[in-house]
Amino acid sequence: MTGTWQLFRLNLRRDRVVLPLWTILLGLFPGLVASSFASLYPDPAELAEFAASMSNPSLTAVYGPIWSPSLGGMTSWRSSIVLLIVALATAFTVIRHTRAEEEQGRRELLGATVVGRGAGLAAALLVALLASAVVGGLTALGTAAAGADGTGSVALGLQYALACLLFGAIAAVVAQLTQGARTARWISGAVLIGAFLLRMLGDAGGDLNSPLSWISPIGFLQRIRPYADERWWVAGVVVLVVALLAAAAYRLNAVRDLDAGLIASRPGPARAPRALLSPLGLAWRLQRSTLFGWLIGYAVLGVFLGSATDAAVDAVKDSPDLGDVIGRLGGGASIADMVIAAGLAIMGIGAAGQGVQAALRARSEESALRAEPILAAAVGRTRWIGGHLLFAFFGPALGLLVAGVFLGIGYGTASGEGGGAIGRVTGAAAVQVPAVWFTVAIVVLLFGLLPRLTSLGWGVLAFFLLLGQLGAILQLSQWALDLSPFSHLPALPGGDLTVTPLVALVALAAVLTSVGLVGFRRRDLASGG
Repeated sequence: MTGTWQLFRLNLRRDRVVLPLWTILLGLFPGLVASSFASLYPDPAELAEFAASMSNPSLTAVYGPIWSPSLGGMTSWRSSIVLLIVALATAFTVIRHTRAEEEQGRRELLGATVVGRGAGLAAALLVALLASAVVGGLTALGTAAAGADGTGSVALGLQYALACLLFGAIAAVVAQLTQGARTARWISGAVLIGAFLLRMLGDAGGDLNSPLSWISPIGFLQRIRPYADERWWVAGVVVLVVALLAAAAYRLNAVRDLDAGLIASRPGPARAPRALLSPLGLAWRLQRSTLFGWLIGYAVLGVFLGSATDAAVDAVKDSPDLGDVIGRLGGGASIADMVIAAGLAIMGIGAAGQGVQAALRARSEESALRAEPILAAAVGRTRWIGGHLLFAFFGPALGLLVAGVFLGIGYGTASGEGGGAIGRVTGAAAVQVPAVWFTVAIVVLLFGLLPRLTSLGWGVLAFFLLLGQLGAILQLSQWALDLSPFSHLPALPGGDLTVTPLVALVALAAVLTSVGLVGFRRRDLASGG
């Protein structure tokens, strides 16, 4: 383990902006949610009544069970989205300091010095441990300061900390199995999404002891039950699993070759196809598997949400409070339209994530020095980046159309409306596109002017997500909510279509993209992350 401390300090130096940003902001959010609930529902009886109105299959599937109708219990329930974000952020951080370092050749250079073979992995896991301590500690202190039960606050903070450690350890194992950082990130993200879907399917049935929820890492973590007769043994099991995963990662790291994965990469064809003669063909080769994965996900989620809309409508009819909440999020004219609009709003954030991921691929190609040989030939910079931007802008648009079609099919079949629902829902999904393009344009701007900060695009997306999901509960002023481009979209289906904000968002996206392209054409190529 020689050199672990030095590499740990180097990792902190490289993450001096991004790491404090996401750990502190996400760690403080549960406390802010608790403060909001305390001001909105000072009477425990009112809070319990609100909790009862939230206990329906649709919301339970999205946020998880409400273990306790108390201030802390409602905070834990409503902040569950943060649990997913911190898990994904920690996984990506571990991959950045392990597999990505090997892929870019820096680990080999360090390994030629007096640095132990396992030092890089140990340093990355120490960063994950530090991140988990900050997130968990701030969560516990913030919720307790807002008036939540102290023991439950400790359990909630422990839940968040263990989510960081668990998915950090999973990412450490995945980094040993794969040969590329991009593949490692994809697998880690797929594990997280799979865990969420398992928990979603298990909790949606109303059985809080469903095997699907227990075998899901996310569902298992939520079974710690903060503020509701805490199950500390669940935390002990997670700690044991983290230790086993970390030991497995160390063992795998010791037996494999440097810059190689235990799962061998599939050899490519002996001759390249003619499609690779153009930058667009190369971008298609690099982006196609990710695009197909997103499209399949949109189709599956669209059918699921469309089929579940009828059940959500029945729940909302019996709960005026729930109708008001969904109305603020969706804003449609009928209950069904409000539920569909709320689902499409979440899909819009997902589509923005797809666009950010596609745009960041250009940065990864540049930092890995694969763009330089291409640009040294008769290929202009705008032509090269244009292939990636095509997928960054039009890939999410295609995905939202697929989501709209399949959501319309699912809803039309379940409600009896038939094919008439497909056109309405698909049009409502298309309305999300300008906000998605604006988010992607911010990443392009960073890529052109501040390439080393391009990864902050994920932070921008997380900021928009938290504004949309928690802005109303946090009682943020309208100007704060307006910082998110998604807050300017017309509430469709059911609402009035206003073209002005859509045109404005597209125009702003075009301006930001143009500035980013001009910056990329004028700056030097930058390697490193």
